[in-house]
Amino acid sequence: MLSFRIPVRNPRSTDPYGAPGTGKSTLISIVTIVVLLFSWWLVTYLELVRPLFLPSPELVIAKFNKIACTGYYLDKFLVFIGSKAEVTAVCEGFSEHTLLEHSLWSLYRVFTSFFLAVITAVPIGIAMGMNRLARGVFDPPIEFYRPIPPLAYLPLTIIWFGIGDFGKIFPIYLACFAPLAINARAGVRSVSIEQIHAACSMGATRQQVIWQVVIKAALPEILTGVRVAIAFGWTTLVAAEMVAAKAGLGVMVLNAARFLATDIVFLGIVVIGLIAFLFDLLMRRIEKLLVPWKGKM
Repeated sequence: MLSFRIPVRNPRSTDPYGAPGTGKSTLISIVTIVVLLFSWWLVTYLELVRPLFLPSPELVIAKFNKIACTGYYLDKFLVFIGSKAEVTAVCEGFSEHTLLEHSLWSLYRVFTSFFLAVITAVPIGIAMGMNRLARGVFDPPIEFYRPIPPLAYLPLTIIWFGIGDFGKIFPIYLACFAPLAINARAGVRSVSIEQIHAACSMGATRQQVIWQVVIKAALPEILTGVRVAIAFGWTTLVAAEMVAAKAGLGVMVLNAARFLATDIVFLGIVVIGLIAFLFDLLMRRIEKLLVPWKGKM
């Protein structure tokens, strides 16, 4: 009896007809970061740029230790375990707060705004994608305010809500709201009518079609909107904390800029970037768990 073996292409092999951009890029990213850091160090080491405009990595790290009070907390730990008699280091901080306190205040404002935006914008976006009445009601105001920079409506938020924390949270909320609603709407609109008909032909109820077909098909777009929204939230943070905020990374950067302390400005930028980058990595992991089929269909 004759037998035939069908050759199977190795999915990891180079395929000229495969999807563009596939494959891991971790090593490339690491090399890029190393090259950027080395270039930064080299430019400052050769004194090609004055420290006022570009502080050296060593200066930024030293300022980090000073503002984060690493020596002070290390001394407290050594005293606690009995390796040292007393605390000798001094905790200076910046603007009467340590780096951790500034970071926690900013995290509170950004993630409170982000959470409020998720629980309101995603349902509204889904409704916009499924119902023309909801689309007609919510689409004009969202598209109207979406391109307006936060600094433009910041004075109004101060007048409406005062200089308390809600006056800082509201602009960040608006910045997060639009991309979440728009991506949720786009995700729902991307569901093909064939998928809905197939589910209905198998006896699915309206609720089952919504949850098992529409929501699941829209989930990749919604998660993309989540990543975009949190990035918009961090970009709005500095503007929101301009208004009578006593602590926060935005306050730290703004106060440092007033005194031309570019090392602290760089430190604040790096901390904000790292926090946003780590959250984006977390969202990528969640995305792979919730929508493993994304990019494979």
